[in-house]
Amino acid sequence: MPPTLKQSHRALLLLPPAPSPPSYAALKAAYHAPLHTVLSGLARSSRSAQEPALLDIALPCPHLYGRLDAPRGPLYATTQQLVADLYKLICITATQEAIDTEDAEGVDARVILVAYPRNGQLTTPLQDATPEQELQGPAVDIHALATSPRSWDAVYSVESEEGEAVLKNFLSLSSSQRSVSRVRGGIVRVESSTPATPATETSNVSTNHLSVAVGGTFDHLHIGHKLLLTMFAFTLGRSSASTADPKPSTLTVGITGDALLKNKKYAEYLESWKCRQESVHDFLSSLVYFGRPDDERIQVHEINEAGPNGHAVNVSYPFGLTIRYVEIWDPFGPTITDKDITALVLSLETRSGGAAVNNKRKEQGWEPLDVFEVAVLDASEEDNVDETFQSKLSSTEIRRKRSERIQSRSKA
Repeated sequence: MPPTLKQSHRALLLLPPAPSPPSYAALKAAYHAPLHTVLSGLARSSRSAQEPALLDIALPCPHLYGRLDAPRGPLYATTQQLVADLYKLICITATQEAIDTEDAEGVDARVILVAYPRNGQLTTPLQDATPEQELQGPAVDIHALATSPRSWDAVYSVESEEGEAVLKNFLSLSSSQRSVSRVRGGIVRVESSTPATPATETSNVSTNHLSVAVGGTFDHLHIGHKLLLTMFAFTLGRSSASTADPKPSTLTVGITGDALLKNKKYAEYLESWKCRQESVHDFLSSLVYFGRPDDERIQVHEINEAGPNGHAVNVSYPFGLTIRYVEIWDPFGPTITDKDITALVLSLETRSGGAAVNNKRKEQGWEPLDVFEVAVLDASEEDNVDETFQSKLSSTEIRRKRSERIQSRSKA
């Protein structure tokens, strides 16, 4: 079992609604202060207790309110910018304060998207949804968050009018008593009540993708991986709650097989396929499922068959979602063996891979995949952030630092 599964302290930070327009400068003005306070406090507690900490960060998104069942294409660009900039701000804060966010002993920060109105006035939550559908993330309403059986040791709220409204709604819907600590907030600027829809969001308006794929090595899961996996999960559509026979949906995660990684730098510190699969699942499951972790309806099935993509671990949830973790041995994985996949999520660094996949599908007479791109995190506009920022986003650097720590301990 990977180290990320051994969390002993879990906290929740309730942010006020996202600024509009949601530029990085606006997010920094709004969220730097509470992130700095909470991350620093958890890091100190983690070091003192010699135990890791997990921080769920609830990000209220007005542009998602009332649109959880809508196709994700028109919502993708705004959401991707928000999530990327928030993770960048987390990484910059961690860099400046020497907070470990990329190792088992540090602070494991995770962004949860909350569909929430700008004015804080809630309508009756998801009147037509079944209880199972309401539990499906990575975007949920505040009712699903508040009634989640997750056990938070601490809940942090931001001291501002908007922050107090979020906390009031959260507590009024919560099914249990919560210990709340208030932290200083920044300035949330709202220049327009409804942010303009970027031109890049006008494509695929009617496409509700129910089978989406992503691929990678996912060694020593870090913030770059978290951004990619969050947007991967967000791209998956949801069957309409009013549909009599909801269609099942599938998230397919291709994870590079061990033998293909033997020439990587610091290969001796690479995590095994099983460890990487479990770490990815630990993260993804916390985003897509807000129900009871011991729900007996959650089924795990490992497959071992001959041929390409024959080894997989399938995890099925009660609302019709299956996550497939497939061991891949080539750059294409299930995207050229599973015709039902309709969308691919990838990093800008691997844009050429999407074109290669679609060329292969074209050769087979299949429809091309819709490709959704995820930003590469960059802190070049920050004056006081050095190469440590990039080292937090590199599995190679994480392995190198682990190598140095182990060698220094052996010499001591």
